[in-house]
This record gives sequence, C-alpha cells and structure tokens, in this order.
Amino acid sequence: MFLLRIVGVLTAIAIGAGIVAFLFTQDRRYLQLSLRIAKYALIFALVFMGLLTLERVIAL
Repeated sequence: MFLLRIVGVLTAIAIGAGIVAFLFTQDRRYLQLSLRIAKYALIFALVFMGLLTLERVIAL
C-alpha cells in the first residue's frame, strides 16, 4: 500500500507539473499529457478498487 501512495503522489505531481507547464508555455501538448496521465491513473484506480472489492466478496 505504501508503494501505491508513492505512485499516487508522483502521479499528482506529474499532472500538476503538466498543467503548470501549459500555463507558462500555452503548448497544448502538456495539457494533453496531463489529461492522459489522469485518465490512465483513474482507470488503474478503478481496476484496483474492483479487485479489492472482488477479493472481499470471494473471502466471504
């Protein structure tokens, strides 16, 4: 779980850095990168939560 927290913090930093880079340069590549990172992080989080829920249901 500690590793997941580190990955989550690094993901948030990467998204924030992309948004800040977009605000400074007005280059849409940085914004698209931040959105892509956020999308894949959300998908990963949903799959991980689904697996944890499935584990609890199977354990019952």
